[in-house]
Amino acid sequence: MSERYMEQLGRQAAAAKTAVANADTAKKNRVLTRLKEILEAETASILAANAADLQAAATNGMAVAMQDRLRLTEERIRAMGAGLLQVSRLPDPTATTFPPVQLAGSLQCERKIVPFGVIAMIYEARPNVTIDATALGLKAGNAMILRGGSEALATNRALVACVQRALREEGLPETAVQLVERTERSLVGELLRMRRYVDLVIPRGGAGLIRFVVENSTVPVIETGSGICHIYVDAAADLQKAAAIIMNAKTQRPSVCNAVETLLVQESLLPWLATEVAELTAAGVEVRGDAQVCAAAPQAVPATEEDWRTEYNDLILSVRSVPDLAAALRHIETYGTRHSECIITEDPAAQERFLRDVDAAAVYVNASTRFTDGFEFGLGAEIGISTQKLHARGPMGLEALVTYKYCLRGNGEVRGE
Repeated sequence: MSERYMEQLGRQAAAAKTAVANADTAKKNRVLTRLKEILEAETASILAANAADLQAAATNGMAVAMQDRLRLTEERIRAMGAGLLQVSRLPDPTATTFPPVQLAGSLQCERKIVPFGVIAMIYEARPNVTIDATALGLKAGNAMILRGGSEALATNRALVACVQRALREEGLPETAVQLVERTERSLVGELLRMRRYVDLVIPRGGAGLIRFVVENSTVPVIETGSGICHIYVDAAADLQKAAAIIMNAKTQRPSVCNAVETLLVQESLLPWLATEVAELTAAGVEVRGDAQVCAAAPQAVPATEEDWRTEYNDLILSVRSVPDLAAALRHIETYGTRHSECIITEDPAAQERFLRDVDAAAVYVNASTRFTDGFEFGLGAEIGISTQKLHARGPMGLEALVTYKYCLRGNGEVRGE
C-alpha cells in the first residue's frame, strides 16, 4: 500500500514538472506573490494548525529549543511572505541564455539552463522550509515533493494547501508541490529509491537524518550538513566585539544550524573569559569547558570529548582554551562540519590565515555566524546550506536548483573519423 502511495506522488510530480518548467517567469512570479497574499489571509488557520503541532510536541517531550524551530508566529509568517516577494524579484535562472557555438558544418550547439525536474525535500520540524523550498523550487522551474517532520504535519498541511491554491489559481497543476502526508518512516526509504520520478534529493536537518539520506539514497543528493560552528577569540581580539558576537551567535536563536556550538579562546584571555562565562550563564547558557576553562570560570561544568562533536541546537556552549591560532585551526579541522567558522581578531595576518586555511562554506572575521542564511545573503530564501563542494556550497538559492543541457541544431551533419 505504501508503495502505491509513493508511486502516485512520484508519478504526479513527474507529470507536473513539464508544466512548471515551461511556465514563463511572469507566471511563476504571480504564483509566489499570490501565495504571499494567501498566507496572510490564512494566518489564523495556519497558526491554529501550528498550535496543535506545538501542543503535541510539548506533550511528547520535545526540547524547548526544538519547539522554537517548530513555532510559527504572525511575524514569522510575514517573514515567509517577504521571502516570497524577494524570490519573485530575483532573476529567473532558466531565462539565462548563452550564445550558440558552431561545430562541424552548420551544426550549432547551445547550452541552456534547465530545472532539475522533480526535487524531493526531506526535513525536520521546520515549517518555514516548506515555503522556502516551494518558492525556490518553483521559481527555478521544478516540481517538489516535501517530506517534513511528523511533528509539523498539521502545519505543513495548512501551508501546502495555500501553495496548491496559488498554483491552481494561476493555472499550474497543484501536484507541482506535494506533501508526503503519511508518517511511516519506511516511506522515506522508498522516496530515496524513486529514481524513475525523482531527480534530486535535498535533506535538511540533524546529522542523523542527513547521514541516513546520504547512505541510503539511489537518487543524487545535495548534502546539507549539520552545524558544529566555532568562534575563535584571538589574543588580538577586540573583547567588546567578542562579547557581543558570542552572545548573538549562541542566544539569538540557538536551535538553528548557524548558531555557535564551540568557543575557542586563546589562553591568555582566560581572565576575560571568566566574565564572559558569567554573562552567558546569566543569559541561560550552560557552559561546558575544559580543565582550564573550569578553573577560570566557576559556572562552567566539565566538558567531555563528545561535547566537541555535538550540535546542541540549544542553550549549551562548549568552551576550550587553546595556545594559539594554529591550535584553534587544528580543533576546527578535527571537529568542524564545514558549515560556518569565525575568528575574532584585529590582527590582519591572523584574519587572512583564518580565511585561507579554514575549510568551510562560510568563514567569518569579526561577525556572528548567524548571518549564514539565504535571506541574509540576498538569495530571497534558502533550500538548505550545503557543506559539500560539488554543485553547490553554502546557502543554496535559485542557482543551486538548476542544471544545464546542450541543444544542437543541424542540417544533416554526420560525424567522420
